[in-house]
Amino acid sequence: MNKESVISQTQIENRIFTIRGIQVMLDSDLAEMYDVETRVLNQAVKRNLERFPSDFMFQITESEWEILRSHFVILRFEEPLRSQNVILESTHGKHRKFLPFVFTEHGVAGLSGVLKSETAAKVHVAIMRAFVAMRKIIQNNQLIHSRLDKVEQKQIQTDQKQLETNQKFERVFKALEGNVIPTQGIFFNGQVFDAYIFASDLIKSANKSIILIDNWVDETVLVMLSGRKSKVSAKIYTQRRRITEKLLLALEKHSQQYEPVTIDAVENVHDRFLIIDNTVYAIGASMKDLGKRLFAFFKMEIKPAEIMKNICRQKIEAL
Repeated sequence: MNKESVISQTQIENRIFTIRGIQVMLDSDLAEMYDVETRVLNQAVKRNLERFPSDFMFQITESEWEILRSHFVILRFEEPLRSQNVILESTHGKHRKFLPFVFTEHGVAGLSGVLKSETAAKVHVAIMRAFVAMRKIIQNNQLIHSRLDKVEQKQIQTDQKQLETNQKFERVFKALEGNVIPTQGIFFNGQVFDAYIFASDLIKSANKSIILIDNWVDETVLVMLSGRKSKVSAKIYTQRRRITEKLLLALEKHSQQYEPVTIDAVENVHDRFLIIDNTVYAIGASMKDLGKRLFAFFKMEIKPAEIMKNICRQKIEAL
């Protein structure tokens, strides 16, 4: 059996290592494949050093040799070059006197010119094919890594967008939990419950006082006012004709259980206003009719005193 048939492509590829970012083979591995002593191979190289510049062949360091030796234990016993047992100490020199030389692909090509034998010629072809195969594997791996990097970058961007979206939702949820009231909006016909929740949240947000100016008040407004915080005062201004016995009775019953609500008459007011502490909201529908028809609301840039001053002026004129 000739040397070329004994050495498989896989066996050669397993003896191509990456050192300093370059694919190389050990002098002892090459000598074994060429069926010569390592000493003989290196002597042939020294006699022809002009063929082997530093980028073709170089001597490895002690630390690099220790790393390679850790690979030998696996490779030599899993896939020996010859059928008989291979002894690590004798083949590669566990106690080598000098650190090994390694050859790059170009260095291996240079060996074909200094080792003149039929075996060397046949094995040389197999080794060069192995280098080509390894180069393709490395290129494919680099392509895969490049694609993975792009996928990873895309995933990072997606995760960042998702994080920003989650943060926005978190701010919304915190706002809802903290009863933060929107400054403007619109409710459409039929959104009775949503409008009721909106008005109730407004009332619950009050810390000191609530003033409602609404020409169409009835006892349902008291249901909303019952949800206000304790010790928050509440006053209603409405048309005199809306202050009925039924409403007054409801006020009396309400005051027996909750903080008292006072009511006063006012005329010549068309719009509805809900004053929460020092904030004025203009509301396009009466509190009792919220959601029954389309209406809008918005927070006004006006001080409550401006509205109350006009309310008081109307009461004086009425007297």
